[in-house]
Amino acid sequence: MKEIARTLPAYSYVYLGDNKRAPYGCRSDAEIYAYTLEGVEALFARGAKIVILACNTASAVALRRIQQEVLPFKYPDKKVLGIIIPTAEESDTFSQTKHIGVWATQATVHSGVYEREMLKIDPQLRITSLPCPLLVPLIEAGNKASEEITDAIHGYTEALVEKDTCIDTLILGCTHYPIIADEIRRLLPKHIRLIQQGEIIAEKLRQYLVRHPEIECVLSREANRVFLTTSDTENVKRIADFFYGEPVGLECVVL
Repeated sequence: MKEIARTLPAYSYVYLGDNKRAPYGCRSDAEIYAYTLEGVEALFARGAKIVILACNTASAVALRRIQQEVLPFKYPDKKVLGIIIPTAEESDTFSQTKHIGVWATQATVHSGVYEREMLKIDPQLRITSLPCPLLVPLIEAGNKASEEITDAIHGYTEALVEKDTCIDTLILGCTHYPIIADEIRRLLPKHIRLIQQGEIIAEKLRQYLVRHPEIECVLSREANRVFLTTSDTENVKRIADFFYGEPVGLECVVL
């Protein structure tokens, strides 16, 4: 959201964080699909014309089914986009060795979506995906440089390099992870390039709107920002300000 609003500031945005039921990465596919669809429909009800699943887990597990089974019959004039394919489309530019690591949630890794989509772009790529279940709860605790985070990064780095010593690129395949990107970069071997999705997704959305003027022309240009959450605790408010980089006003909704 932060990167998209920075790249395309004129448009209005509604952000929904399902904080009550997050993280999705350890849930079943059925739960992920049901929760994602509820969130999408809540955003449609708020007037959204395009919904971006700013979650790798939701993009991996729920996106295609929503696009194929729900939109054509219930919302033919609306779009739901994910964040994995736009990232994969750039994958042939990431690595010199063609060995790429991905840190993601258990559900995203289990889906095999990064391997599947990136190999479509370049069949010579070798993708090593690693589940990192400790990172999301540690990040949401709000300390970007705690001893626990440092230990977790060290452990996941060692596990990744052990799987493939030729890796020269690491994709942060969860939208929480860029919050600690500086710490990850500090602890990674110097030859490994770090790829974050925010700027990629923002630029891909800009290109998408250029290619689809029939959608772009109906979007609000009032530059409104609405932030919704399913849990309005003080901790969630703190996390929202922390993630967005400035204070945000949260409205609690029930899905």
